[in-house]
Amino acid sequence: MNSIDRRSALIAGLGIAGAGALAACGSGSGSGSGSGKDLLDPSGSEVTGNDKQRRSTGREHKLTLTAAPAVIDLGGGVMPRTWALDGRTPGREVRVTAGDTLVAELSNQLPDKTATSIHWHGIALRNDMDGVPPVTQTPVRAGANFTYRFIADTPGTYFLHPHIGVQLDRGLYAPLIVEDPKEPLAYDDEWVVLLDDWIDGVAGTPDEVLAELRHGMGAMDMGESAGARAGSSGMESHDMGDMGGMDMGGDSASPSGSVSPSASASPSPSASSGGMSTKFMLTGSESDLLGGDAGDVRYPHHLINGRVATAPDVYTGKPGKRVRLRIINAGADTAYRVALGEHKMTITHTDGFPVQHQEVDALLVAMGERYDVLVTLGDGVFPLVALAEGKDAGGLALVRTGSGRTPSATVRPAELDGMIMTASQLRAADDVRLRTAETDVTHRIKLTGGMAEYNWAINDVPFDMNNAGAHPIFVEEGQRVRLDFINTTEMWHPMHLHGHTYQLGTSGPRKDTTIVLPKRKVSVFFDADNPGQWMLHCHNAYHGEAGMMANLAYQA
Repeated sequence: MNSIDRRSALIAGLGIAGAGALAACGSGSGSGSGSGKDLLDPSGSEVTGNDKQRRSTGREHKLTLTAAPAVIDLGGGVMPRTWALDGRTPGREVRVTAGDTLVAELSNQLPDKTATSIHWHGIALRNDMDGVPPVTQTPVRAGANFTYRFIADTPGTYFLHPHIGVQLDRGLYAPLIVEDPKEPLAYDDEWVVLLDDWIDGVAGTPDEVLAELRHGMGAMDMGESAGARAGSSGMESHDMGDMGGMDMGGDSASPSGSVSPSASASPSPSASSGGMSTKFMLTGSESDLLGGDAGDVRYPHHLINGRVATAPDVYTGKPGKRVRLRIINAGADTAYRVALGEHKMTITHTDGFPVQHQEVDALLVAMGERYDVLVTLGDGVFPLVALAEGKDAGGLALVRTGSGRTPSATVRPAELDGMIMTASQLRAADDVRLRTAETDVTHRIKLTGGMAEYNWAINDVPFDMNNAGAHPIFVEEGQRVRLDFINTTEMWHPMHLHGHTYQLGTSGPRKDTTIVLPKRKVSVFFDADNPGQWMLHCHNAYHGEAGMMANLAYQA
């Protein structure tokens, strides 16, 4: 039985077995970590006690989310059969005010034996509502319902998606906006911009993509290119020495520099090498911004708000109005370079937290990252382009404030080559910067593996869903924690921590997802103030599912 089938069988079994299986898979106090320490129960008294400290408005926001097969209209005659929430992709926007209690019932109407869940990406919520089977809950089996109930007490731009297998690469996602009742920004309107790379129901399914990737490039006769792309988990470059706790790889994206979009080789959909089909695997995708290899998967479409570039979503406004764009990358394998033609953007937030304002031409948004920007609209028709970094493709939406010609689907505004910003160049706003404190514990998070065997892992240990409590990264409540992400691979990784936000270095932005470039080191700091068991993983859906994931667990 291959690893995909084993995972599906495990998840299905857990969904039928119920809560008793949760502890058996390593999600409870005393759950076989092999360290002699107990892991905190995701529903234990520590979690409940901490949750009572959250500021609450006393209001409840109730909704039902139905996950089911659907034929969706992406525009331009593209109508794939996929899985979606309430029959649409993206799902309906969920919007609450900070302090409200979100009560969301998930109804799983997916095909027989297909379990699912909802992870509330970026929200620091109570642990047993985090939506990560089998660590924090049992899977929601087909035909069953599960109600998520938690206080959303931190304003910001977030989104929701499944946390089982590679379901993220289907249509089961939606924006989640937590409004600030004391909003300090002044603007006239708001536009949520949700980016996605799309393959399901068009060229194949995400499970078929993963099956091909798992063969690895070692099975292909790719010569030197395969060796260069594969990397080695046993090597560390000289760039990864003691860097004073912070090296975020910003050299390749200087605020005053100009980086041209990288082209990618685009073999035919049924291309093969060495006798192995490469229907989905992308080769030759290169990006200076990402330190080399840009991605693994060849996507037929890149979407903005669920629309293909030939039939774009349109925002209609008035010249001179100030608009807040909430940009979310819900993609599985693609970073996007985002720009609005003939406009500057002022970055105000990343991953929900305010930063010192920075005016830019374009930004780089990795999978799982979010950015809020302000723009003052000109008069005419303008392209909002999400260039698939290193893949020579992209998504398109339009801003229409007056008369003008509609840009082509392949338009590339000059701003894409202007001042390009990454999170490493931003600084946290004064009111959210971490207080000065001594570091209590430092954990070395070595990112390992490569394309040759598709053996992505953390500290050379792939995450095991059969024993989710094995090899935890232990922290204790109240500690100031430092994580040193050390990328030993030839590929970039967007590293995401559940249930917390960390700070990049001593004054960088507060984030929950950050880019770690090849052969580089990034140090982040956070306060252990949300007890439970939390996933730490690469937000490339295929890297995470292949094993680049770990359990960051509070000691009971």
